[in-house]
Amino acid sequence: MPEVTRFAPSPTGWLHLGHAYAAVFAQEQSAGGRFLIRLEDIDGTRARPEYEEAIFEDLAWLGMEWEKPVRRQSDHFADYRAALAKLEGMGVLYPCFCTRREIQEEIARAGNAPQGPDGPLYPGTCRNRGVSERAQRMAAGESYALRLDVAKAAGFVEGDLEWADRGRGVFQAQPGVFGDVVLARKDTPASYHLAVVVDDALQGITLVTRGEDLLEATHLHRLLQALLELPVPEWRHHGLITDESGKRLAKRDDARSLRSLRAAGWTAERVRDTMFQTAHSKQP
Repeated sequence: MPEVTRFAPSPTGWLHLGHAYAAVFAQEQSAGGRFLIRLEDIDGTRARPEYEEAIFEDLAWLGMEWEKPVRRQSDHFADYRAALAKLEGMGVLYPCFCTRREIQEEIARAGNAPQGPDGPLYPGTCRNRGVSERAQRMAAGESYALRLDVAKAAGFVEGDLEWADRGRGVFQAQPGVFGDVVLARKDTPASYHLAVVVDDALQGITLVTRGEDLLEATHLHRLLQALLELPVPEWRHHGLITDESGKRLAKRDDARSLRSLRAAGWTAERVRDTMFQTAHSKQP
């Protein structure tokens, strides 16, 4: 069975060295199989056509080729709504009307709030609201997010959940690591966590390659795959490229964008050499 990998950038800024490394790493891991590009453009307020065009231009400049057509998440909202409908039918979603400020205030009042990879976990304020209250507030047009009731969702899982990383071995899934995460919002049919597992299944991805900063998210993704009865790929979380201070590169670091490096006279070969020298030392 041929390996199928993907590079899934968001067209919300210019690609930098870290993105280039992730793309090349994914293509190399396909080992002569299939390499796909997916545009994670659900965030319509930040995704721009010029960034999308620049992604293809930068990758072609690096000498990369990929299958076409490219999947754009914004073209497949129906897929995410179908997944949400299945989860709703299982009773593992609930609407959350809390603002970020309200959540922060509740966490502060609670004192020692449980911590997750991204900070304090959501305190569950809306988890136990009555059905009638939820319906009334939604009918009134209040903004809300759909959260996953992780404890209830765990009840649908038989036995232990495992997932395998080719560089780190087999993990026992701990799906509650992020607490009751947001899977969608009133006007957006999917969060990253939901969209990525649906997309990977529909595209037949056999090996998910991504930065080690997303390793913890795999615990949650494994739970969603089990709930949605999706095929389970393997993973390979690679090291990250950082700046001189050890800080992970971000899109706002324009000095490291591929278009800036190209304008400064860098060749594709120099970019490849630089990113591999920087990241390979961090590989497990």
